[in-house]
Amino acid sequence: MNAPTAVSLLGLGEMGRALAGALLPGDHPVTVWNRTPGKAADLLSRGAVEAESAASAVDTAELIVVCLFDHASVHEILDPIVDRLRSRTVVNLTTTSPEQARELGRWAETAGIDYLDGGIMAVPSMIGNPGSEILYSGDESAFERFRPILDCWGTSSYFGEDAGLASLYDLALLAGMYVMFAGYMQGAALVATAGVSAADFAGRAAPWIAAMTGGLEEYGRVIDGGDYTVPGQQSLDFSDLSKMLEAAEEVGVGSRPIAMVQELISAQREAGHGPEAFARIYESVRRRD
Repeated sequence: MNAPTAVSLLGLGEMGRALAGALLPGDHPVTVWNRTPGKAADLLSRGAVEAESAASAVDTAELIVVCLFDHASVHEILDPIVDRLRSRTVVNLTTTSPEQARELGRWAETAGIDYLDGGIMAVPSMIGNPGSEILYSGDESAFERFRPILDCWGTSSYFGEDAGLASLYDLALLAGMYVMFAGYMQGAALVATAGVSAADFAGRAAPWIAAMTGGLEEYGRVIDGGDYTVPGQQSLDFSDLSKMLEAAEEVGVGSRPIAMVQELISAQREAGHGPEAFARIYESVRRRD
């Protein structure tokens, strides 16, 4: 890409504005559009051009970046202008399910549109800074062709031609994050009964949780190997969380995050696997009973 590539960004929520803003220091012309006007002022002052419609935004660019509310809104905005998108590349950074991403990939292929689906592993303030990563899947040639632009937002990781893979990884990683946050909040509720602030507890919880993530690779090896009797693993019997549940009951706080894990442990113990590794709760998650 010797000549600057014109980019149009559809959707100026907080993330959309961050994505557009990270492109402005470069040489690529940036056009922005949002269904509700009034969100582009800062971007315009920094060199972006605002389009009056999604159609006119598309007409100005080779690369169309979409960051909207949901899967339905992507179709709502793009379906009426699908003919204008032909022979262009659409990078959809709207959060969708894997199957919704695949549907959009098929829709794009039928329409003659090069399509990349993306999962943003960052909050808006991280875009363009260290630690930001965006996961992509779909058209590999489009990924390679526009990678210098995609890299403006953070590390660009490609997962394959299956348009749903980026979404699958995105949601899987977010699942781990949200359950971790819920565990922290469970702990914060417990110590709050002793007058400890949530912020003070965070200072102690963060290094502990970070240290414990070092065990994830070993869990992965055990799960992939399928042998939960390997030596050196903490057993399900030893992993019983009853005392945590009792503590929550004693101080009068909720216990659903702990109870969820205890339920997974109990299911495996009741099936006779108490002496086996804690990692075996994976089997209770893997099978939707």
